[in-house]
Parts: sequence; structure tokens; C-alpha cells
Amino acid sequence: MPSSIELLFIVFSGLVILSILTIKISSRLGIPSLVLFVGIGMLAGSDGIGHIYFDNPALVQSLGVIALTLILFAGGLDTEWSAVRPVLWKGLSLSTIGVFVTAVLVGLFVSWVQGFTFLEGLLLGAIVSSTDAAAVFMVLGARQAKFPRSLKQLLELESGSNDPMAVVLTVALIQLLTNPATSVGELASFFVTQMVVGAVFGIVMGEIMRRSFNAINLELEGIYPVLSLALVLLTYGLTASLNGSGFLAVYLAGLIMRRQRFAHLQSLFRFHDGVAWLMQITMFLMLGLQVFPTRLAPIAWTGLLISLFLIFIARPLSVYAALAASRLPLREQTLVAWIGLRGAVPIILATFPVLAGLKQADTIFHLVFFIALTSVVLQGPPIPFITRILKIDVPPSEETHNKLSLQPDEAQVL
Repeated sequence: MPSSIELLFIVFSGLVILSILTIKISSRLGIPSLVLFVGIGMLAGSDGIGHIYFDNPALVQSLGVIALTLILFAGGLDTEWSAVRPVLWKGLSLSTIGVFVTAVLVGLFVSWVQGFTFLEGLLLGAIVSSTDAAAVFMVLGARQAKFPRSLKQLLELESGSNDPMAVVLTVALIQLLTNPATSVGELASFFVTQMVVGAVFGIVMGEIMRRSFNAINLELEGIYPVLSLALVLLTYGLTASLNGSGFLAVYLAGLIMRRQRFAHLQSLFRFHDGVAWLMQITMFLMLGLQVFPTRLAPIAWTGLLISLFLIFIARPLSVYAALAASRLPLREQTLVAWIGLRGAVPIILATFPVLAGLKQADTIFHLVFFIALTSVVLQGPPIPFITRILKIDVPPSEETHNKLSLQPDEAQVL
């Protein structure tokens, strides 16, 4: 009989291999792989055919923080500064104003349909307010949808930079719910500290990392990825210990590091690409194991209503509000609004209320899980059709770029 650690290795490796094999299926069906990863986790769980009992929100959250740290850094490293600069202010507007408007609108709706207090509804709204780039570009690559490069860059920047805003809002609302005496000034100070410290440390550490790789001459090629991994975790740890947004810091560190060429760029990129994939698969499998499908049935109708409200009302209104001052055509704003798929971040954030012991925590977790899943399933496959309906054409000079950049194996930002 295998020991517990041997059995863990067998089960984990088997689930990872099975998840990898489903990537080809997801490409053919136009469904993001993350849905199948979660599905495999659910099938392996206590309510599925695998009967693996797993109920450990603390472990899910801890692994989720590590996974998102590495995924966001890989996303920043994959984003060229020259590509980001033209859409910088639009992306920042979507990742701040857009996230806030989404949270408020969903909060109002949830407090009405679910009977939550406004703060509880706002907490759920904050949790589901960020988008997922991996889901978007997996679908686009699978269905060979084409749209202008500037929109792709905008969506990449938004999805990479809006997670910190969602995290800060979630943590602030949990603080307010657990300690109602918290003042508006304290919340404002918390928000500013998170963003400013996160931005400063991200920029500084990114520059330190780039200069370090250019200056240090190590004889062992394989040690550079190890050094980069240690520096990424150090960036998150230092930032978070000083009450800054570690997620914002690691994303900016990757972005700043890529701003100019540095030694061993290609090997580091391949390494972090592989690490990001491993983190995605592991994270989604654990999220699938953590959720109990039998608990989804009672909230399915409410979850569907909230998901439809998010897709057709909250997300479009938030995008139009965030891009109101831009010159982006309305039809392109509409496409950005539709390509607002939810992914792993909301599900991980939904473990925060559970660990905080909030009254509605279990309901919030399963509602968020249902909303994220239905968002990907309902919004993903129709993207090419909606692109054609909106008559958004790709200039001939950009077609080659899109064919190369929208392949499923390059969609790594969450």
C-alpha cells in the first residue's frame, strides 16, 4: 500500500496530467481550459466520483496568493511597455473606476435579490469585480476571433492591473463588516497605502531585478530562474509586510523589468510561463475540490440572476463610465464590456470572508463560484460572433500579429 505522501503524489500528478490533456478539448470547443480544470476538481471531490474530501479554505487562500503572485508577475513580464503605453490611462481607468462601479452596482442588486445587507452585497460585488485574461485569450485563440491589437493590449492591461483593486476593496469591506466602528478616513488611508506602497515597491523592485540580471554573471544558467523566483516572492512579502498591495507590486515589477531588455530574458520568460501554467492548473483543481456541488443547487437561480446582471448591466455600465472620457468608439467599448470574463481571482477572494467568519460567508463563496463559472461559459464562446456583429475589423497589417499572439498556449495572465 502506498503511504500518504506517495498517494498524494499519485493523485496530484494524475489530476494535473488529466487537466493538461483537456487543453486540446477546450480549444476545439471554445471553452476556456480553466472550466475543465475546475470540473475535474469537482469530479474528484467529495460530491464527485473521486470522493476526495477537501475542505480547507485557509490552504486554498494561501496557495491562491502564491499562485496569483507568480501568475501576475508572468503577466507583467509578458507585457511590452511599448504596447501598454498607448492604452495606459484607459486600462488604469478600467481597473479602478470600472472595478468600483461594478462592485457598487452588483452590491445593490445582490442586496435586493438575495436579502443581504448593502455591505454584504457590496462585498460580493467587490469579489467579482475583476476580470480574467487567461479565460479571454484561451477563447479567442480557440475560436480564432480577430480584433484590433489596441483592444488586446487594453484587455491585457486591465486584467493584469484590476486584481489589486478588487483585493483592496474586498479586504476593506471585510474590515468594515467585522469592525463596524472603522471610519471612512481609516478605509481611505488603507486604500491609499495599499496602492502607493504597492506601486512604489513594484517599480523599485522591477528596476532592481532588471539591473541585477544584467550585472550578475553566474556560471550556472539554471540558477537565474531560481533567483527571479526568489525576488518575486521577496517583492510580494516586503510590500505586503508594509501594508502595500503585493499583487500590484509583482505585476508592476514584471512590467518594469520588461521595459528594457535584460540578460536571460527568453529563458526567464519560458520558466515563468511554465510556472504560471502549473499554478493555474493547481489552483483551479483545488478550487474545484473546495466547492461542494450539492451546495450550488440551492443558490443556482440567484447565482444565475446575479451573473446575468453582471454580464448585461453592471459590466457594460462600468466600462462606459470608465471610458467615457476616451475616444474609443462605442462599439469597441461594447466589445470590451462583453470580454469581461471572471476567473480564479474572485473564487480565491471568496475564501477571505470564510476565514473571517462572516455570517454569509458560505453563501458568498458558492455564489461567487457559480457566477465565475457561468460568466466564462456564457460569455466565452460567443466572443467571435459578437465581434462580427459589432463589425470590428482587424487592419491587414495586424492579422499576422493576432494569429501569433492569440494562441491558447500564450494566455497566461489571471
